[in-house]
This record gives sequence, structure tokens and C-alpha cells, in this order.
Amino acid sequence: MLREKGYLPAKESELNRPIKEMPPLRVSDLFDPSKYFNEEMGNKILALSTETTTNSSGAVVNTFEALETPELQSVRDELGATIPVFAIGPLHKLSNNGDRSSLLEQDRSCIEWLDTKEPGSVLYVSFGSVVRVNQDDFTEVAWGLANSGRPFLWVVRPGLVAGSSGKPDLPDGFREAVEDRGKMVDWAPQAEVLAHHAVGGFWTHNGWNSTLESIFEGVLMLSRPSFGDQPVTARYVQETWRTGFLVEGKVERGKIEKAIRRLMEGEEAAEVKERADELKKQMLMCLEDGGSTQQAVDKLVDHILSL
Repeated sequence: MLREKGYLPAKESELNRPIKEMPPLRVSDLFDPSKYFNEEMGNKILALSTETTTNSSGAVVNTFEALETPELQSVRDELGATIPVFAIGPLHKLSNNGDRSSLLEQDRSCIEWLDTKEPGSVLYVSFGSVVRVNQDDFTEVAWGLANSGRPFLWVVRPGLVAGSSGKPDLPDGFREAVEDRGKMVDWAPQAEVLAHHAVGGFWTHNGWNSTLESIFEGVLMLSRPSFGDQPVTARYVQETWRTGFLVEGKVERGKIEKAIRRLMEGEEAAEVKERADELKKQMLMCLEDGGSTQQAVDKLVDHILSL
């Protein structure tokens, strides 16, 4: 459909074009196979994905009913009654592993640092374990955080800056500018950080797991997606769930400073926080006995046993 309607392959002049059939998405949010594969290979991959799904015995999805009600219904309508869809998320709350499944060693000194901060005052910054940024963007992010005046916990993992596998060098004068207001670590116990009372915002790449963890804790999101499904998720954060804001375009310290203040201060931030708390409440309800997730898990078990 996206090709038939002319949305793909994406044209530079139409990146901001709304996709009427898939609100609130824009062309720039779409995964465009032509960026990674030639047309023949892209078509084969899409055809294989479609064939695999339509020939499956069911679809298991890491989401919950209240978060994506119309989207789940669309999937069910498309697949038909013979392929049940089980929304069993958020999976990170159904597992006892939590942050222990991390591939990187966690620096738990950040929890002690958070203990010294006021409730809801800290911005947590992490772009996940895969996303890389260039040196100029890294510098602008650093000074945007410094100039915002907000306390922040920043995951600066080795290899974050493209072209180097080592730990990035912070700009000259940065540590002196932020002093104890900023804490930098190689890696953090993210679920525990987001659950901490001092954390009020999360600057994220909007990987799906990170997004669900943030929603579960009622933490507002500042979205800077990179690839894959991240742009779609970020658009939903801003336009549909309205629990955060997108940082789009060129990375500039002034833009970053304004975005952080917008997320963490004032009446608009308070309104977004109310919506985040309501979404958190809905997620908690889905995990209760008789909730939609628990029902989906039970139905999934029954379905597997019936095969």
C-alpha cells in the first residue's frame, strides 16, 4: 500500500508528508527498505515476512491492549480469526531478570547519586546499546545538557561516538560547568533508574523496550529516534500517547536546552505528566489478575497446548 500510494520510496521533498491511512505517521517515520537493499531484495524480504506471518499459528506481541487498541484490532482484522494475536506485554515486568540481562557492566554508583536529588528533577539520558552519534552531535548534546540547568544522568558508553570503540572524550570545560549536577556512567541499571523517584524525564532513542520501561514508570520522554521502528514509536509518544516530545532536525545545543526545559518545567510539562501517569495506571491494570495481559498469557498457553 505504501508503494502504491507513493509514500515509498521516500522522497526528500515529501518527508514531512502525513500518511493519511496511518495517522499520526509521516513519510520520514517509515522504514524504507530502499535505503538498505536494492528493490528486488527489499521486495523478497517483505514478501517473506508477510508469508511467514500469514502461515503462522499465532502472533505474540510485546505490548498491552490499552496502549495500542486500534493498531491491535487492525492486525487482527488483517490476519483473520485463524491467526490469534496475543498482546502479552510489557515483557520486562513478566520476567525476573530485569536489568540483570544487560550485556554491559552496570555502574550502580548512579543510584546513590540519584538518592541525593529532588523528586522528579533528573533527566536520564541513554541512547541504548547500538545507536552511535558523530562527534559534533555528541558535543552539542553535552553542552545542551550543561546549559539546561537540570540535573542529568547520562549514559556515555564506549563506542557511543562513531569512529571509535573507546570511551568518548567530554568537551573541555564540561565537567567544570556541570559539577555535581551531572553524572556520567558507562552503563546504568535502566529499569531501576527509571523507577527512581528522582527521575522525571528520559531522553531516549525510543527502542521499544526502553519505551515500555518508561511508560511503566510514568516517566516523560524526550525522543530522538535513529532507525528501524524508533521513528514510529517516537511519533506515537508525541502525537498519540502525548507523553513526551520529539527532538527533530539538526542537533544543536540551544534546541536541546529548550526541549529539556519544555519536558521538565511549566504547565505543559505538568499536563504531559498527567497523561503519563494515566498510561502507567492502565499498564498496571493490564498486569493485574484478570487484566488483559494476564488473560493473553493464559490464552497463549492454552493455544500452544492445543497445537
